[in-house]
Order: sequence, then structure tokens, then C-alpha cells
Amino acid sequence: MLVYEGIKKEFLNSVEMDTIAEEIENTILEKMGRHTGKSEFDSWMNSMEYMYKVLNDKMIPENAGIAIEYNIPQTAKRVDFMISGYDEKNKPGMVIIELKQWQKLEKVDDTALVSTFTGHANRNVVHPSYQAWSYAQLISDYNTNVQDESIKLKPCSYLHNYVRRDNDPIDDEQYNIYTSVAPAFTRGQVFDLREFIKKTVKYGDNKEILYLIDHGKIKPSKSLQNAIASMIKGNPEFIMIDEQRVVYEEVIQLSEQCQKDRKKRTIICEGGPGTGKSVIAIQLLSELTQRDQFVQYVSKNSAPRQVYASKLKGTIKKSSVDNMFKGSGAFTEVGNNVINTLLVDEAHRLNEKSGMFSNLGENQIKEIIHSALCSVFFIDESQRVTMKDIGSVGEIKKWAKKENSEVYEMKLLSQFRCNGSNGYLAWIDDVLQIRETANFNLEGLDYDIRILDEPQEVLNLVIEKNKVNNKSRLLAGYCWQWPSKHRKDTTYHDIQIGDFGISWNLDNGQAFAISENSVHEAGCIHTTQGLEFDYVGVIIGDDMRYENGKIITDFTKRASTDQSIKGLKKLYKENKEEALKRADEIIKNTYRTLMTRGMKGCYVYCTDENLRDYMKKKINK
Repeated sequence: MLVYEGIKKEFLNSVEMDTIAEEIENTILEKMGRHTGKSEFDSWMNSMEYMYKVLNDKMIPENAGIAIEYNIPQTAKRVDFMISGYDEKNKPGMVIIELKQWQKLEKVDDTALVSTFTGHANRNVVHPSYQAWSYAQLISDYNTNVQDESIKLKPCSYLHNYVRRDNDPIDDEQYNIYTSVAPAFTRGQVFDLREFIKKTVKYGDNKEILYLIDHGKIKPSKSLQNAIASMIKGNPEFIMIDEQRVVYEEVIQLSEQCQKDRKKRTIICEGGPGTGKSVIAIQLLSELTQRDQFVQYVSKNSAPRQVYASKLKGTIKKSSVDNMFKGSGAFTEVGNNVINTLLVDEAHRLNEKSGMFSNLGENQIKEIIHSALCSVFFIDESQRVTMKDIGSVGEIKKWAKKENSEVYEMKLLSQFRCNGSNGYLAWIDDVLQIRETANFNLEGLDYDIRILDEPQEVLNLVIEKNKVNNKSRLLAGYCWQWPSKHRKDTTYHDIQIGDFGISWNLDNGQAFAISENSVHEAGCIHTTQGLEFDYVGVIIGDDMRYENGKIITDFTKRASTDQSIKGLKKLYKENKEEALKRADEIIKNTYRTLMTRGMKGCYVYCTDENLRDYMKKKINK
């Protein structure tokens, strides 16, 4: 959807009349029903003045098409600025410009990320050239008119407030793969940006190309279909077994039926740790894309998206596949039934509100069901680990009914993690007193579970196991502070237990589960849930202890930096019993989840000596 569209002459006139920001604001309200915040309005005022300077060149045709805030169909992504026309050979083309107000940034090693001040804090965000490239690639991969008419898309970024310096981080060698196809222009480079535009737009098109792009049907390109198919083929990470294949085939059948009769369907697939939910989701992503559907893999946490995209791509850094992975808050502005199928992994982690400040949308479950003809929720209610987690079978059914969507339920029962042992999972439930089970001991189970007396012993075992294939990690309960100023310093030991010290996993943009160096750091629930390893070490902190024959949970021992229990203190004042019940569920589910990340073994250290002794006895019974 084009928010603002016109030709260059009209755009220059609107800027000269100081009306351009109001025109954009009014159009967004009219077309999208959304009010514009002051900061966004001010950014238009600022950026459009700079784009006026850039386009104020007689060699850029007066009738070149201009689009501002182009909403890429079936997504919540908006392109800041587009200029369309024909090149010197009369080939259609469009320049895509990502505008930034930034004044400085720092590189984030070995990633496509940079660190800059945005949203009232320093944050890791994608390099502007990567962002511009990814938008161009998204349009190219899914817009049939771009494919059929061979419209050339040329992305770039323009940081008009940014003063470039020698050896500037924006130009670091690690970003060459993106800046080579989407150059970054900065303050003082108006003439350079003009020349870049003129290579693609020599003759005007009177908005014809903008019209083609805005009215192109959405369908994955053959190149994208072939790319993801080749990534899946022969990849042992995504091989399906037994009932996984049954669920996979049933979902395909229902999803394809949705596309034929245009009826909305919601599929709920329940399964415990290691039953293969993520494997099925990735296989469905590939297969349905090859069937001409616009499909996306969705998760609340970024860790699963980052890891599974990396496993698909292998050593490939720049791939269209990245656009197939979305956060659960990406659907607040997507229309009804405009996406073919959404595959929601870790659906128990869905939140009510979206956005950086939890101020966008109404309900993520509702918005996902609303956006897609077919929505598939992979869920394990026993893995809800924060106060904000609202994902439940009942909640999904409620919103499906309100959206007039048929509901289908499926279950995955066979355990493929923990050496295929449902008995180990039942033993954990018994030990943590989540529920009574018949598995009060580990007799006959082929799983390496040990309770150790020192945290260093746990780390040593993990490091040794990790030498085989980089698939072992140390995890910990969130009982130690995670200060932002030390998130890039591995020598600072956030977790200190006697003489033992280790840092939380670094905030460097690399996925903890696959980074080569993260074995020397500790991961938490937020960086490991939804993922699996061969072996895990787990440090159980002071939020869980054993006394008088009972497992006691204590949310006051959680670190204040832990957002999982935000709101619990307030609830405790209002309803003590309910607060303690919620806290008990969150803490036990957290450790249950951490202790089931290992496929072959789990090594545990408890800060509470009584809990260590109790767990040792439960192993040796």
C-alpha cells in the first residue's frame, strides 16, 4: 500500500509549502486508521527537507514517481522513500531509500547488526544497508509484477545527520556484503546519492512503476522456492520421524484447503519438549513456500528464529530466507487473511501487547489469526515462563472463535530429545513436584543426568562435551543481575558463586546456541527456549530450594533485571495467593525447560545444598 504517492514535481512543491508531513500524516490516518506520534512527524519534517535537496536536480526527471512510507503488502514493514522511472536503456527501475536520523553508531562484531541510540536507549539494530537490502529483496521475492516486468530494485540508506569519519564503523569490512549492494550515504553526500539515483532513474514514469509494484500479486518467486528447498534438502537438523510426518501432512492438507475455499482455519499442535515442533514448522515453511504460498515462521523470542535461519543458510550470510522469520509482534497492522499461512513456534510465549514498550496492538494471538488464512500454533503450556506469557489452548480457541476460524487440534507425544525418553521428562516433573508421576527414579533410562557439588565441575563437563560438535552449553536460572553496561564484556562475571564466576551470554548479536565462544558464557531461559543441545549444564539459583520435604520457590531471589516476573510484586500486594501460585509455576517451568534442553545429558548444580542432596537421592533411588 502506498501511503504517499506523487511525482517529483508535486513532492518538491509540497516540501516548499511545508505541507508534506501533514499530507503523510493525513493519508496514514485515512488509509490505515493510525494516528502519528510527534517523533515520527518530526522525523518526516526533517528527512523530507533532505530528500528535497537530493531531488532538486534537473537531471532527475520531474515526472519520476515518488512514494513515501510504502507498506509492503502482507507485512508490517514500511519503506521510507522510493523513486521510480526508467534507466538509459528504458528498463524499469526503482530506488529504495532507508532514511535514518542517527548521529553515531558502533559495529557489533561478526553480525549484520550495529549499536545505536534509538527508542530512548542504546540498542542493537540491523545495519541500515542490510535493512534497505532486505526490503528490496522482500519485494523482489514476493511481488509478481517485479518478477514478470523485470523491475530493477536498487536499495540504499541515507543517514543525513551522520558525520562520517575515517575508518567509520558503518564502513567496516564485515558489512561489505550489504553495503556493496545497498550503499550507505551520510551527511555531505547529497551529490553522491543523486548520482546513485540517476543510474536507475533517467526518464520519468508518471508513477507507472509504482502502480505496478503496488498492484503486484503476492507469490514467492521461483528463486526463493528453490533456495529454501535446497537448504532443507539433506540437512539432518530437519529430518522428520514417525508422527511428525503425520502432523506435517495434515497441516499441509488443511493449509491448502484454506487457499482453495478461502475459509480461515486455526491449527493447534500440542507437544512437549523434544517432540519435534520446530522441525515440523521449518519443513512446512519450505514445502508451503514451494506451493506458491506466502508463509512465515513466527516466534516471540528472537533466539529460535536466529538459530533456525542460520541452520538453514549455513555459511551464507545474505539470504532471502531471513525475511521468512518474523517476531510475534509483527502483525499489528496486517489486514485480514492477507498472509497464506503463519507457523507460530513456541506459541506458549505469545504476549498480549506488542512493540518495544508493549504499547502496540490488542492481542498477538488475535492478530496472528486475523492476518492469516491458516494459522498453526505449536504449543506446550508447561513452558510458559514469564508473567506476560498468555499462550494457551483455551486462549487460541477463544480468538479463533471471534475470528470465525475453524479449529483443529493435534498432538505430538513421542519424545525425541533426552535420548527419546518420556521417562526423564516425567522424572523431572516428579522431582520438581510439578505433578506426581510413576517415574520417581531413572532406572533403565539411557540419559546422563548428574547432580554436582561445584559449578566449576558442571562447566568443565560442558566444555569437554562441547569439543565434539559445539552443541553443549551452560544455562542458569535468572537469579543474578544482568547489567546492560557489561553485556559486551565476557571478563565481567555476572554470576558469582564462591570462587566460581562466569558472564551471562554476550549481547553481541550472535546466537548463543551456535556461537563458537558462548560455551564460556551462561545462557538463560530467553536465549535457549525452543532450542536443543546435546548436553546442558544447569545452575539452579536461590529462587528454588528444598526444605521439610517440599520444593520451595521464591520469586524475591530473582534478579531485578529479570523482566519475566515484572508485575508480580504488584500482584502479590493485591492477591498474595495468586501471586505465589504464578511465581511457583514460572520458576518450576523455567527449570523444567532448562533441564530438558539436552538430548543426551544434563549436569546440575544447585546453590541450595538441601536441594542438591534431595536431587541426588532422587537419581539414586
